Amino acid sequence: MSKKFSSIAMKRKGAARLQKKLIGMSLEEELNFWKKRTQMLKTAKERLIKNASEHRKNKRRTKKTV
Repeated sequence: MSKKFSSIAMKRKGAARLQKKLIGMSLEEELNFWKKRTQMLKTAKERLIKNASEHRKNKRRTKKTV
């Protein structure tokens, strides 16, 4: 049976895509790239936490009304 998913292949593909984006950037450009990506990740994390919290609240409300 063959594997349908390879985490190593996924990691290498992601690293290659990242390398293509960063190639030719100056140090300042690369630092700005990482600052922007870090902020995007923090924003996504905050949104997920907020959505999970709202989901739990709604789930509790539903249980009370049943």
